[in-house]
Amino acid sequence: MPTRMLIVFNPAAGARRRRRLLAALDLLRGLGMRPEVADTARRGHATDLAHEAAAAGVRVVVAAGGDGTIAEVAAGLAGSDSALGVLPLGTANVLALELGLPRSPVRAAEVLAMGRTALLHPGLARYADGRELLFVQMLGAGFDAAVVHNLSAPLKRGIGKGAYVWQTLRELPRYPFAPIRAVLDGGVEEAASVIVTKGRLYAGRFLLAPGADPHEQGFHVVLFREAGTLAAMRYGAALPLGLLPRMRGVEIRRAAELRLEGEEVPAQADGDAAGVLPVAIGPAPKPMRIVVP
Repeated sequence: MPTRMLIVFNPAAGARRRRRLLAALDLLRGLGMRPEVADTARRGHATDLAHEAAAAGVRVVVAAGGDGTIAEVAAGLAGSDSALGVLPLGTANVLALELGLPRSPVRAAEVLAMGRTALLHPGLARYADGRELLFVQMLGAGFDAAVVHNLSAPLKRGIGKGAYVWQTLRELPRYPFAPIRAVLDGGVEEAASVIVTKGRLYAGRFLLAPGADPHEQGFHVVLFREAGTLAAMRYGAALPLGLLPRMRGVEIRRAAELRLEGEEVPAQADGDAAGVLPVAIGPAPKPMRIVVP
């Protein structure tokens, strides 16, 4: 009989996250479940582990980590019948917040034990060199992607969300704000930065696209029209206040498919660096099941 549950964990995440994982395992084992744990050894390894587990008939593959780990595991499960589970052990945990998953590892493990699932509709980014990248929450192009590209991994492990604030302050005076051309279902828009999102939230609990829902098809495309340091500072100040979607210079469009173009403009997907534009974005070939409360 195939293993019912595999938990994919990044051991480089630190001892504290290992302790949180062990708390979840204690709960699952106390309920009579016997999940296996697979540690990742490199970037992209979570995708390989998830793909192998799905091919072996594992029913639920759990990403124990942050949004980047979740995206890697989801990519490995794409097209399979295995369900994606989440133990939110990361810095922002945006998808977990979006789905209402508990932050407590014990309570999150209770959700996994219940096994209730819903459909998730990931996005698929296609690059000019033929590479494809699945994302479950968002793809950003422009200033926020420059922050992600240049973020120090040790600093992120050390101070968590504070690392993003520090890197944002470093990027403000040097990012060139090259223009982005967004082709949305055939219509053309111009912007300084763009965030293509499946969900409502950004960088944690901050509201970005009020009408978005990861269980629905299509994308909400947030266009930041104004370029420059002052505009970026205004957008950043509005984000924690919940005012960003209503700000002057911010527009939200719906799109089923789109293309982003710009000269060497960086991109990020689910909080990890994701190359540079141009990129074409559409739905993944098949929705996937995800374990939900």
